[in-house]
Amino acid sequence: MKLSKLASEIAESPTLALNEEARLLRERGEAVINLGIGEPKNKTPIAAMLSSGAKLSSGEVKYTPPDGLPSMKKAVIRYTEENYNRLVAPENVIITNGAKQSLFNIFYSILNPQDEVVIVAPYWVSYPEMIKMCMGIPVVVTPEDGTFTPRFEDIERAVTSATRAIIVNSPNNPSGAVYPAELIEKIVDLCEKKGIFLICDDIYHKLTFNGNVAPPAWSFTKKDIENSNIIVVNGVAKLYGMTGFRIGWVVAPRKLVTVMTNVLAQTTSCVSPIAQAAAEGALNGLQSVVEALRLQIQNNRDVLLQEMKTFNGARLIEPQGTFYALPDLRAFGSNSVELSKFLLKKAMVVTVPGREFGMEGHIRISFAGSVKDVTEGIARIKWALDATSPNEIYIGDKKLIRDWM
Repeated sequence: MKLSKLASEIAESPTLALNEEARLLRERGEAVINLGIGEPKNKTPIAAMLSSGAKLSSGEVKYTPPDGLPSMKKAVIRYTEENYNRLVAPENVIITNGAKQSLFNIFYSILNPQDEVVIVAPYWVSYPEMIKMCMGIPVVVTPEDGTFTPRFEDIERAVTSATRAIIVNSPNNPSGAVYPAELIEKIVDLCEKKGIFLICDDIYHKLTFNGNVAPPAWSFTKKDIENSNIIVVNGVAKLYGMTGFRIGWVVAPRKLVTVMTNVLAQTTSCVSPIAQAAAEGALNGLQSVVEALRLQIQNNRDVLLQEMKTFNGARLIEPQGTFYALPDLRAFGSNSVELSKFLLKKAMVVTVPGREFGMEGHIRISFAGSVKDVTEGIARIKWALDATSPNEIYIGDKKLIRDWM
């Protein structure tokens, strides 16, 4: 069978693959804890359910405009004004099937073959693959000082005549790092001077802890939306815990939105009106649900930090946002893929290998679930790796003895 070389070279999503393996283990009755998936355990906000229910009950579930329902775009415009202090027009907004489709459509709309996109490690696993799918070249900048915050000088050095964009994700998946305002300001200035796009993946922008704030790129430019090179991506998946509704959006110059609309129209046609209605309800409803989720996740983060203090050999930089931590476990092995497989086999805990995020020797841990999952999951990981931890543990109703040290 002859298949596309381009498509065949795209890597499988490690998160989805591990989640599927965990699901199969659960079906066999195994007591698996999933610390791999970035999905809050909250219920869908009531305003979202009522809004989507009303749309479904109307029976008017038909095609929508490719760039989104006018009422949904109006909700995004208000959200942008309230959270970014930036006035935009409906023509600056496109609604997509999740923020993931937003990013792919951006890359497809701005890249020509061999154009480069600068991404910062650790990075979300899909960035390099999406860029390659659009025949671009990902150029990775990796912090060399042991932190998760890049030096501006290294980003600037990575920019060439072939660079089309820089992508910034702060708060950062997978590390939880929040980039300082000075760094964002310098990147904005660099992009304006070089005439390249700055893609801001803001999907976690309100999920920050201890007074940390993720400074929006728009704060550092005097240009209006039409003349700015800043592209902002957001959605309801993380802030509202609405991962299954698959609603994202892009705010960008009209010319780019027009091209993206054509791309969406020729691929998925439009976005489900029921899902758009749910997202509209969430954006227009009580925003206390976002703060409630943030507080729950911050509590989970604090529990994780407490549990990690007794983990000998592990090094963890405190997450300032998101619901992820990226501990350095090189003391136990440099191959993060083998490490994640080992933890699933021995401790029945799902994690994601750091290699997939450009950080070999680390694993990503999600604390989006319950406190019980966090405490028990970390206890199992410590039991499997840390020789100073108790030699026996109960996993489900099975008593296990560590016999590999």
